[in-house]
Amino acid sequence: MMTERKVTEMDRCEKYRKYLTKEDLMGPSSFRLLDEMLTKGPSDACRGRVLDLGCGNALTSIFAVNETSAKTVYAFDLWICASDNLRRIREAGLEDKVIPIHGDATDMPFAHDWFDAVISVDSYHYFGGRKGVFSDKLLPFVRKGGHVMIAVPGLKKEPEGELRALFEAWAEGDDALLFHTPRWWKDLLKEECKDTCDITVTECECADAAWKEWFDTGHEFALRDREFLSKGLDSILDFVFMYIRKR
Repeated sequence: MMTERKVTEMDRCEKYRKYLTKEDLMGPSSFRLLDEMLTKGPSDACRGRVLDLGCGNALTSIFAVNETSAKTVYAFDLWICASDNLRRIREAGLEDKVIPIHGDATDMPFAHDWFDAVISVDSYHYFGGRKGVFSDKLLPFVRKGGHVMIAVPGLKKEPEGELRALFEAWAEGDDALLFHTPRWWKDLLKEECKDTCDITVTECECADAAWKEWFDTGHEFALRDREFLSKGLDSILDFVFMYIRKR
C-alpha cells in the first residue's frame, strides 16, 4: 500500500504535467528530481530569496516558488533567453515572484551573502566539476546558515569494457568527462569547502520515473537516450544529490 507521503509527492508533481512536453523538458524530469531532492533535504531549506542556478526553461523556478517557502526565485541561465523564460513565468502567474536572468554561472552579478538558498537541477556538472568553482564562484553569494542543493547526472560506478565504449558513444566525447560518482563529488566539495560547510552527498531514487517522463515526450534526444539506456547504460547511470550548508 502506498504511503500518504508518497501519494502527496506524486500529486505535487502531477500538478505540472502540462510542462512534461518536448517543448519544455530539456532532459529527465526536473520536477521529479527537484521534488525528491527537496523532500530528502533539510526541512524548509528552500526559503526566502532563492537562486535557481542553470534553471533551463524555468520549470524548477516555478515549482520552487509554488511548493516551498521561497519568497523570490531568481531563474538564472546561460542557454535560455530571459525573455522566453519570462513568458513562461507570466503564463504561470508568477511574474512578481520569479525573476528571469540571462547570465554565466561563473560570473554572477549578485551581492555576496544575498541568497538564503541555491538550487540547481541537471546543470551544475556543465560548469562546476573543477576546483575553485564552488568555493569562489557560488558559495560567496550564500548567507551563513544558507543551503545549496544540487542534482546532477552521474555514475553509480566507472564504466569498463563494452559499457565504457557505449557510455562514450552516448555522451559524445568530452561530455563523458562531466559524469562522476557520488564519492568523486563529495571529495571535490570537501576540498573546496574545507571547514566552512556541512556536506552530504546521496543518490536519488526517482531516476526511472524521471527518465520515463523524458522518454514520453518523444523528443528526438529522448528517443536516443532511451535507445542507449536500454542497451545497458541504465545499470551505471545515476543522479547525485548534493546538500551543502554554509556554516
